[in-house]
Amino acid sequence: MKLFTEVSIPEYPFRLGHQSPILMMGSCFTENIGSQLEKYLFPVCINPFGVIYNPLSVKRGLDALLHKKAYVADDLDQYNDLWFSFDHYTGYSSPDREEALQKINLSFTGAKEVLQSAKYLIITWGTAWVFRYNPTGEVVCNCHKIPAAQFTRSRLTTDEIVGIYEALLPSLFEFNQNLKILLTVSPVRHWKDGAHGNQLSKATLLLACEELKKRFPDRLFYFPSYEIVMDELRDYRYYGDDLLHTSGQATEYIWEKFRHSLISDESKQIIGELQPLLNMMDHRPIHPGGDAYMKMVRKQENKRQKLQEKYPFLAWDNQTI
Repeated sequence: MKLFTEVSIPEYPFRLGHQSPILMMGSCFTENIGSQLEKYLFPVCINPFGVIYNPLSVKRGLDALLHKKAYVADDLDQYNDLWFSFDHYTGYSSPDREEALQKINLSFTGAKEVLQSAKYLIITWGTAWVFRYNPTGEVVCNCHKIPAAQFTRSRLTTDEIVGIYEALLPSLFEFNQNLKILLTVSPVRHWKDGAHGNQLSKATLLLACEELKKRFPDRLFYFPSYEIVMDELRDYRYYGDDLLHTSGQATEYIWEKFRHSLISDESKQIIGELQPLLNMMDHRPIHPGGDAYMKMVRKQENKRQKLQEKYPFLAWDNQTI
């Protein structure tokens, strides 16, 4: 007896593997799935501009990766003694202008290189609502605590989203002829506009995904993360304390669906071989420095060395493993 409706996941004509570079951009949900790929040593670049919620700001980031050599001092603004970029989230801000530029360009240069070789670009949209900075009229990634009166908030239409991506994607595919794009909509709820407003926003994003999928059927695909949470995990226990963000348990559930449908058989095997090592790393010793602990450390290092020799192509620099 089934106690929930199961979401049908498409049969994709490709599989992600450990030798396929991946660029991920979008909402905080991007980081949830990206952290799983990173944990299992996939060659992944996650949110080089920081968390981005709306489709237009994601597009601005991709435009920059395609056409900019680097960010320069004139690209930065200042407020409350902090230098920042409207294309980036607050983590790149700094009281020192050069330090802010250095942080931005370190991430930007790496992402630009990844985009040139990436086989997959995974984009997660969170909301169709955007903030335009009144002095320039440009949509911003983050308001950087500037007073709300200096911004105009509006909801993008499906046609606007489709139009900007229909103009962008041919340039992106020309830049990287092997690139495939996987779109997904974040299940995180944006509650500022209430239940109905959140649904209107998500519906706008879903319709835009569907239309773009029709227009680029061989290069652009959709993963139903939003639908999985709405229909299979229809319960508040799968949300965090704020009842808006998905819980770790929900992320694990979606990751299992993602892994089953989008990860290659070879990489599934590698994940299985990495898991015992990750379990060792998660173990918290009662007596660090004791004989039992040192024995476990040696066992862990020996296992790591064998896996590194067997799979030298894994992204071993992702973390200390």
